[in-house]
Amino acid sequence: MPEQANTPNPNEKLVKVFDSEQETEVMVVKGLLESAGIESDMTSVDAVQDLFPGVGGTVLLVREEDAAEAQRIIEANRNAPIDDETAEISGEPGTM
Repeated sequence: MPEQANTPNPNEKLVKVFDSEQETEVMVVKGLLESAGIESDMTSVDAVQDLFPGVGGTVLLVREEDAAEAQRIIEANRNAPIDDETAEISGEPGTM
């Protein structure tokens, strides 16, 4: 039996839960949701550059029934305190 992809069926009702101009940021959020068992689909949004220069990015879609939980997870991680020793390094010379 072929393995199913971890993306929602395109015929299902999908809801946007996250978007960013940075594809890498969307990939991190996609991984966060997948670790919580929520399948998602990334879609590029490209506007006509002659009319809307600089507009575009990537959108993360989930099943409608998973949207509230996905948004809760995203928000909880957005507000989570950073618990990483490297976050304490200021980056200024001589201040380590």
